[in-house]
Amino acid sequence: MLIAHVPRGSVLDRVTVAPGGELPDSAVWFDLITPSIPEDRMVERVTGIAVPTREEMQEIEITSRLYVENGARYMTATLMCGADTENPRTTAVTFILSGHRLVTVRYDEPRPFGIVGNRLARNCPAAITGEHVLMDLLDAVIDRAADILEKIGADIDQTSKDIFNTDAAGSARPYMDILKAISRKGDLTSKVRESLVSIGRLLLYLANESDAMRWAKEMRGQLKGMQRDVQSLSDHATYLSNKITFLLDAMLGVVSLQQNNIIKIFSVVAVVLMPPTLVASLYGMNFRHMPELNWTYGYPFAIGLMLVAAVLPYLFFKWMRWL
Repeated sequence: MLIAHVPRGSVLDRVTVAPGGELPDSAVWFDLITPSIPEDRMVERVTGIAVPTREEMQEIEITSRLYVENGARYMTATLMCGADTENPRTTAVTFILSGHRLVTVRYDEPRPFGIVGNRLARNCPAAITGEHVLMDLLDAVIDRAADILEKIGADIDQTSKDIFNTDAAGSARPYMDILKAISRKGDLTSKVRESLVSIGRLLLYLANESDAMRWAKEMRGQLKGMQRDVQSLSDHATYLSNKITFLLDAMLGVVSLQQNNIIKIFSVVAVVLMPPTLVASLYGMNFRHMPELNWTYGYPFAIGLMLVAAVLPYLFFKWMRWL
């Protein structure tokens, strides 16, 4: 799909260009979503740039993600997708600045693109350029990362309560569910950190290229502010990762303590029943000369002796505070 964003007064119109159609010359933003080869060729013909392939976008070398070619600046970043679903993922998105036009190439639907597109469709600056759209997109990406980290922090706090608290009936929480929740939050946090590192490198590249692109002072100040935001979010993501690691260790410790308590109960029961078993084994011997065999109270005496032999170890364990 190829969407051209064309300024119309105080709004930015979205024009879906059909294969073989004509691209508007006044468009400031071409958004390529899972583009076909004809769509790539259309944009290349109008803008004079080479649209990277999906394989090229997925390369991790800095020189393959941030570079200049024929006067156009190519910037590939890793963005979050589906953070609110059961299958969060990252996707590579390429931003290409050529003149005052922006070309974006993506193979997924990061939420910031929809947010910025809808906002600019309602209201946009009169003299909007591709640089302004790029800054709005990056700002929306950073805001989205902050929202995800806030949600992760709230979920981690709830998970912490689930680990150390019990429900109204006093029974243990389903620790397998907690383990899965911790695993999901850890995976999501690592993906957010990966995205923030990628965005931080992109912003640093833009800051170094701002002089060559002759950006205004206000835009440079906005760029520095975003760099500070990314740094603070990266620090917060590191804090959350450490907290997730602590919760994982704590949960495994609680499970280990519960297992030890169960084993202790079995051990106590075995020790408590050992003396009665000895007594029962003794009186189960079929010897001819056993004084208690002809005693009227021999059977009650044996039962009482087994009960005393069972109670005494239990009381001893309680006195030693082993229970």
